[in-house]
Amino acid sequence: MRDMVAEGSATQDFNIRLMGLNFHRIIFPTSLLIVLALVLGALNDPTAFGQALEGVKGWILSNCDGFIMIMGNLAVLFCAGLALSPFGKIRLGGQDARPEFGLLSWFSMLFAAGMGVGLLYWGVAEPVAQYTEWWKTPLNVPKQTPEALHAGMGATIFHWGFHPWAIYLTSALVVGFFAYNKGLPFSLSSGLQPLIGKAHKGLVGHLVDSFTVVLTVFGLATSLGLGAMQATAGISHVLGIANSFGLQLLFILLVTGLAGFSLWRGMDAGVKLLSNINMLLALGLFLLVVVGVGVLSFFSGVLDTAVNFVEFFIPLSNWIDRPDQDWFQGWTVFYWAWWCTWGPLVGVFVARVSRGRTLRQMVGVVMVVPTLAAIFWFSAFGGGAIAQVIDGTGALAAGLVDVNMAIFQFLEELPMAAITSVLVVILLIIFMVTSMDSGALVVDNLAAGGDPDTAPVQRVLWLVMIALVTITLFVIGGDTALKGIQAGAVAMGLPFMALMLLLMVGLLKALASEPRP
Repeated sequence: MRDMVAEGSATQDFNIRLMGLNFHRIIFPTSLLIVLALVLGALNDPTAFGQALEGVKGWILSNCDGFIMIMGNLAVLFCAGLALSPFGKIRLGGQDARPEFGLLSWFSMLFAAGMGVGLLYWGVAEPVAQYTEWWKTPLNVPKQTPEALHAGMGATIFHWGFHPWAIYLTSALVVGFFAYNKGLPFSLSSGLQPLIGKAHKGLVGHLVDSFTVVLTVFGLATSLGLGAMQATAGISHVLGIANSFGLQLLFILLVTGLAGFSLWRGMDAGVKLLSNINMLLALGLFLLVVVGVGVLSFFSGVLDTAVNFVEFFIPLSNWIDRPDQDWFQGWTVFYWAWWCTWGPLVGVFVARVSRGRTLRQMVGVVMVVPTLAAIFWFSAFGGGAIAQVIDGTGALAAGLVDVNMAIFQFLEELPMAAITSVLVVILLIIFMVTSMDSGALVVDNLAAGGDPDTAPVQRVLWLVMIALVTITLFVIGGDTALKGIQAGAVAMGLPFMALMLLLMVGLLKALASEPRP
């Protein structure tokens, strides 16, 4: 333990401190140069750049689908195994450590950072897509049939349930354990210490942390840009104004300004407060939708969705001789790779707010509770939307035409559509703010060599840089450049999964040497 603490202190020797700022002299410039190089590549010829990265992404999804699926399944088994084993009693920070945040605030922060925006974006769109064969159907069931309804809802929860949160949780457990229990830097490279010893704070560790900075920056930039497109489509729909580039730029600036203010106020007065507000607003929207679709219909749908999730979990987890190869690679394998682009962001942030929690509590709240929340959310939004398709009600009766508009088209057919549509726009803004907050905190920690206590101005500087990357891509390359960067980020999911395998082994090795609680 003493040796590990000494190693953690030694990493600070690589840092440059200037005017109150604290940057790692290798990780910071390396990651910054890679970000700039990729942005310049995207801007030089957005079409060619996008096609090249789409080609790389396509090759990975087609040829490495087995490995990606195995790693997604392994993450679920790994986290569940830790919770059920004696290791589950180990507490981040030691047995005397106590949680910094209450249970509801803790869950609100991790949920808002993890997939709040995604649930709004895909809450209606994905179930309708799976049911109407917008892009083929899971397991090749006939579209718009009772079988398609069951398979579509089961596949949707499969994509948003245990697997993504297990990927996030693996990163969180590694970072949290080695930082709080071993005194190592707050970074993924610390998880390599049991495998490569002091080399984790050398070139290998620097490359790992630089890679995770780049992955996080581009994952956030593409999410902010694509989120701006959906939010402004909703604003245009609600207010009856044109959806222009100026409106999208205004959204990005608003999110950046609010996120900067939140970061400056700190974790309690900023990030935690916003996350709690978000959860209350999301709960209000959810209840309005439940009333709109019918309470009895909703609870019947919840039971059906849970059964569908269990029924299709094993078939959808399989990667061998899939009858729906195109759907499998285009949806599930893509999702697993995309969750990896958010793996460092959400994982490091969850670790940051989880000191004092046992590994068992981490698995229960970070992996199981969000899956239950997804079942309820998609049953209300997705199940209600499919009912509109079946009944031939509203714009969704024609199928999924515009992903950005799907949730607004669904709400349009329910009572209080004006109120719920405005709530969606507000939630999109605040969810994006909390994601940007947590992302800037993570990038700043990594670029400072794993130092979690940097100055607020330094975190805001990273936030501004992420926003500038998004705006630059938007202004010059449009959504072509953004989607090219997204394809590159997805392609990075493959090496991240290879890294995740090493981190699992390292964590197990370290846990085995821990005194049993």
